[in-house]
Amino acid sequence: MNAEVSLFTIGFTRKSAEQFFGILKKAGVTRLIDARLNNSSQLAGFAKKKDLEYFLKVICNIDYIHLLDLSPTKEILDEYKKNGEDWQVYERQFLQLMRDRQVEEKFSPELFYKGCLLCSEATPERCHRRLVAEYLQEKWTTINLNVYHL
Repeated sequence: MNAEVSLFTIGFTRKSAEQFFGILKKAGVTRLIDARLNNSSQLAGFAKKKDLEYFLKVICNIDYIHLLDLSPTKEILDEYKKNGEDWQVYERQFLQLMRDRQVEEKFSPELFYKGCLLCSEATPERCHRRLVAEYLQEKWTTINLNVYHL
């Protein structure tokens, strides 16, 4: 395995299907890693699980995998929304969840090679996909994990 891994992140909100799939294709993504807790909401539009899996394969020849271990719990999400979206509290709770789940042990860096973490947020600043990427960057010390937010 390459000692250098490129990991991308993307949110589908505020992107047309054309933009979304074009960005993934141009970046050279080979696997989309769905990190959403709920990936079948009607609000997801073209990014609903079954549709997304089909479009990725047909349009871009990209594999799809849904990893719930990279998602927040319903309780953490609900508390975040209920408490006026206090990002610091959410971030602390989510990172503790990643530690508790030991995601760095559950998954190998190979799974993320040319992979792209997907969530709904348009930008990574207040999105758990950024937290996952940074957490893995910190934990996987034997590789150079380069993170690119698309």
